Amino acid sequence: MKMQEATYYLLNKLRSIYSESETSQITDWMLEHITGSKKAERMIYKNETITPEEEKQVVQYTARLLQHEPVQYVLNEAWFCGLKFYVDKNVLIPRPETEELVEWIITNLKFPIDELKILDIGTGCGCIPVSLKRRIRKAEVWACDISDLALTIARKNADDNGALVDFVGLDFLDEQQRKQLPQVDIIVSNPPYVPQKDKETMQQNVLNYEPHTALFVPDNDPLVFYKAIVEFGKEHLHKGGTIYCEIHEDLGGQVSLLFASHGYSIELKKDMQQKDRMIKATR
Repeated sequence: MKMQEATYYLLNKLRSIYSESETSQITDWMLEHITGSKKAERMIYKNETITPEEEKQVVQYTARLLQHEPVQYVLNEAWFCGLKFYVDKNVLIPRPETEELVEWIITNLKFPIDELKILDIGTGCGCIPVSLKRRIRKAEVWACDISDLALTIARKNADDNGALVDFVGLDFLDEQQRKQLPQVDIIVSNPPYVPQKDKETMQQNVLNYEPHTALFVPDNDPLVFYKAIVEFGKEHLHKGGTIYCEIHEDLGGQVSLLFASHGYSIELKKDMQQKDRMIKATR
């Protein structure tokens, strides 16, 4: 199989389930990962034959994609805030909206920084704390998660990206367990917030592959994690400290009311799609 043939193979196969723009983007990403060559270089050498191992990967990866498996899991990589992260089915795939949350935190900081403690709750692959540590070198960054498998991935990503983060395994909904976490200046979290009823309208690539424990909350208590964060903040957030959370687009009002009722000053922020997506709560 020549380079150009591999390109056409992917494009023709993926068009059956992806839009034209997604098909082109995934094809470029796949071939760069497999061959190690950028698009411009692949065009120059379009008539060169790829290796048997590369051809095998093209066919195998395409078959997985056609089962709606996310390309990030197929390649075991996702990009977030300009950094590459290892991901698999044990962690959520980082989203652009969460990059906006990280940028919001950094924008609100007052530099230069001499001392700053940050905690990420429900860290998953570690994209939030690792990105923050890389951008704010003087910060002391902590992160927790209930999943040992997720924490193994998060530690790998911290090492790979040269970020010193303290990871702790615990169930944050257990009040006794979360007492072991430190007092901090900033709490950040992208917790599970999708009500179970939303499963009916979710895309196959999310519903069939991403970890449900990191996505869903009970229909009768969709704010369960925010309630725990509010209570935790009373004891573990320094005076004048701030909580940043990603939220469900339909629950902005309820989350705001929850934080405000406990004495926090609230700011609600929309994402690039103009949906309520983030909240900032200051003591």
